[in-house]
Amino acid sequence: MWLVYSNFAKPTIGLLGRYTVAREARCLIRIENLTKIYRSGDSDLVIFRDMELRVEAGDQVAVIGPSGAGKSTLLHLIAGLDSPTSGEIFYKDRNITNLPEPALSAFRNREIGYVWQQHHLLPEFTAEENVMMPLFIRGEAHAKASRAALACLEEVGLAARAHHRAGELSGGEQQRIAIARALVAEPSLLLADEPTGNLDVRTGEWIFRLLADLRARRNLTTILVTHNLEFARGCNRILKLDGGMLHEVGAEGDINVS
Repeated sequence: MWLVYSNFAKPTIGLLGRYTVAREARCLIRIENLTKIYRSGDSDLVIFRDMELRVEAGDQVAVIGPSGAGKSTLLHLIAGLDSPTSGEIFYKDRNITNLPEPALSAFRNREIGYVWQQHHLLPEFTAEENVMMPLFIRGEAHAKASRAALACLEEVGLAARAHHRAGELSGGEQQRIAIARALVAEPSLLLADEPTGNLDVRTGEWIFRLLADLRARRNLTTILVTHNLEFARGCNRILKLDGGMLHEVGAEGDINVS
């Protein structure tokens, strides 16, 4: 069954009927009237218009949909890596839409962990050094950053590879390092954009199970963009983005990404 987002001022209508007053306090992300339009030559490319969304603390959300639908764009906007054409994004009731860049950078460093399809590691640096980078940016001392990085590498099963250069490791190991890097600053929100897209099936399944385990262990809120419907069904919410509209679908339903 498809449920289209209704006006959030009417919590008893449609999808929002399940958002009770008690749950309001648990809302981590609130998106209101979000519009993103790219100028393409003499025409406008509308990615989405007047989108609304709420994500509760602790949710594990899968975002599916056809290529080009705007899934990565949505993650970029939530992370403050891109600006909407109009609309607002609230994080813990803080409007991040128009934050100045220094404040936005600090917000990303402290609140957001991001895992990309490409791991974007520095190949000449060790696994430990790559994981330490967000803490260096924050200004943490080397010893403290090292301890935190080694603990995160232990958590993803790569403590023994801490002093290997990233370029010497397999694709799956590199992605685990990228996950450790995303989590070392202890964010409350993890965004993952096709994190298994460049991996073989078995390694991809292992990475997904790791992400699910880390979410439970750390009480993380996660938003995962994926084309893998089995991974999507492993999340407690599935959102489909298509034609500029965001719909919520049940894991038990007939879902597809096309």
